[in-house]
Amino acid sequence: MDSLFIRSIEENIPLEMIYLAENQELSQRKLIVKEVTDEYIRAYCLLRKQMRTFKRENILSIMPESRHKNHYLH
Repeated sequence: MDSLFIRSIEENIPLEMIYLAENQELSQRKLIVKEVTDEYIRAYCLLRKQMRTFKRENILSIMPESRHKNHYLH
């Protein structure tokens, strides 16, 4: 997971994330990671068009955005 975060930070690559929100609802987001800590990631959310903080323990799935997937297969 960390390698995806770092790649997003360094290359401004959008990631697709499935996240368990505080209210226990699932949320799918597209984001560009800006900062990573042991507990949180700070990212620009393309859905909300603003910076958001996400708890790492609530990230259920993270992957390159669909149109960038082939870029990671090499």
